[in-house]
Order: sequence, then structure tokens, then C-alpha cells
Amino acid sequence: MTSDSANTDQYALKSAHLHEIDAPDLQYLPPMPRRYEPRIGVIGTGGISASHLDAYRTAGWDVAAIWNRTRAKAEEKAAEYCPSARIEDDWEALLADSEIDVVDVTLHPEHRVPIIRAALQAGKHVLSQKPFVTDLDLGNDLVKLADDQGVKLAVNQNGRWAPHLSWMREAVSAGLIGDVLSAHISIHWDHSWTAGTPFDEIDQLILYDFGIHWFDFLASLVGDRAESVFATATSARGQANKVPLMSQALVRLDQGQASLVFDGGVPFGPRDTTYVAGTTGSLTSVGPDLTTQSVTLETAHGIARPALEGQWFNDGFRGAMGELLCSIEDDREPSTSARTNLKSLAIVLAAVASSKRKREVEIGSIRLRTHSE
Repeated sequence: MTSDSANTDQYALKSAHLHEIDAPDLQYLPPMPRRYEPRIGVIGTGGISASHLDAYRTAGWDVAAIWNRTRAKAEEKAAEYCPSARIEDDWEALLADSEIDVVDVTLHPEHRVPIIRAALQAGKHVLSQKPFVTDLDLGNDLVKLADDQGVKLAVNQNGRWAPHLSWMREAVSAGLIGDVLSAHISIHWDHSWTAGTPFDEIDQLILYDFGIHWFDFLASLVGDRAESVFATATSARGQANKVPLMSQALVRLDQGQASLVFDGGVPFGPRDTTYVAGTTGSLTSVGPDLTTQSVTLETAHGIARPALEGQWFNDGFRGAMGELLCSIEDDREPSTSARTNLKSLAIVLAAVASSKRKREVEIGSIRLRTHSE
């Protein structure tokens, strides 16, 4: 009987008492260049550009010129965020300005590739909005072009600098939890605001446009260890959207596993939880939304609860541009380089294809996003 009781205790999910320890000091805040102060050009002033421009204004960076297909929209954004910026009538003129070092391209993928190519050929460093491209081979061509031109090409994966995700990533990078064994992300929220908007026309909106942030977070933790993915997508009962609002993905890792759950059709009780387990510790982040998150680090030394500063919007956009500027200043590869981002995008493309094919898909086998995967 005693032996049976002992075995039962071993099976039970029992928590151990851990004493509180100080949280390690990690560099999770958006990076800032020490002295590099380039002139920045912004191409495209759609809705998301407000977050870009507000972040650049907060950082004190010089936005020298703006172009948008509809000039009035460019004028409106400039008046609010960067009154000294000139408004260009065509984007080619912006690229021809020798005083502009860095170009932020915020357009949709179908419009941005020719502009990114032209910017690289003009010798400009480029920050591309995500998703970078819809064709991995085309993405590799642009990466090679940037290398040949001696310029940096980075992707605006702004979720990298959401305070909770950034702190967890830095903790993993610092070896605080050993080797990653698993990562599990579960987000429950109401994405129905996209009904009737252009977002409602995006095939696999949740996996592709929203989920890309967390696929990128996963890739930043495990690198090349992601092998395959099995994903599903379905419409929530009663939803108004044309496209599915509920998706999930199981990712097979080399000696590990990961899962991502996106409940975008939940009208009440939002919840965002991230759990990362390692060989010597674990990380947990939980809260009611993307901004309000409490992070814990648990190891044999005890439990740490860092007090985080900032928020995803718009600090994440300051982080994306700041990382590019720091990489230029230090002449190194940005952590959000297009080369690295193609690994994240490969997981996304495989997940989208898996949801259509209803089977597991090898990551990297899907090279091109189409509507008939």
C-alpha cells in the first residue's frame, strides 16, 4: 500500500514550493543606436503606419520623406507625426534622395517587392513590413541582393519587442532555462472587428496575418529545430467574418514540441498565455490581453517575477526599427533580418498549407503562398 501511495504521488501534478529570487537583468527593451542618426523615408501610409511613425517620433528619429499612393493620406500622417517631412509624388524620388539612408516599406506584400528591390539597388537599408514576402525563393533573392549591395534588409516583426515575449526570448538566449523542450501559446480574443474590412479578404487570416507574430517568436526560440506542422482552421459559430477566426497548430521540433492555439472568435473573457519549458527551468507569461502580462521564471534557484516596462504597441515598432539601426551602426546582421525571417515564414506557409490539406506538412516544403495549398 505504501508503495502504491508513493507511485500515486509521483503521477500527480504537484507543485513544489519555490522561494522568491531577484529577476535577472535582461536587455529586453527596444534597442537604440548610440550615435547613428539617419534620415528615414517611409513608403506607404496605411493604417499600420501610424504605429511606425508614432514610434519613430517617440524615439526622436528623423523621418525626412513620405510617399503614399493617395497624397492626402501622406499629408495627414506627416502633419500628425512628422511635420518637417516632405511629401513625395512618387516613391522613386524618395529612393533617389542620397541623404536618406533607411527606407521603411509598409505596403502589402503584393505591392512591396518591386519597391524593396529598387531600394536595395539604390543602396538603401530597408525595413519591410511583415509578412516579408509570399515566396520563399523570391525572399532568398532579395536577401542575396542586399548582401551584394552591402546593405541591411530587416523585417518589422514588432512582436519581438512586446515586453513579455522579449523578456522570455532573452531569458532563453541567456541559457536561463537550458535547452528548450516545448513551447505552448494559447490566445483567446475577439477578432470579429475585421468583419467587413480588407482583413476579411485575407485567406487564413489568423494563421497568416495574426499568427505570424507567434510563429516568429517560436522560431526565435528554437531556430532550425522546427521540422513539421499540423494545423487546422475553422469558423466560430455565429461569426460574421468570411474567413475562419479559429486556428491551431502543432509543431514537431527536433527533440521537442510546440503548440499554438488562436481562438479569434471568442467575444468574452480574453486570455493570453505562453509557456516555455527547458531542461533547467521554465517561463510562463499570462494575462487578459497582449499588453497586460505577468512573467515568471522558475528554476532550481527559485522563482523570479520581473517587473516589465512598456507595451507592444508602439514599443514593438520602435524595437524593429531600432534593431535595424543598431545593426547598421555595429555592422552586424539584425536579429530580425530577412534571412532569419524566412525561417519564420516557412513555418507559417507550412501551417497554412496543412490547414488546407488536413495533414502534417514538412516545414520548408511549401515555397509559395497560394490560395489553393
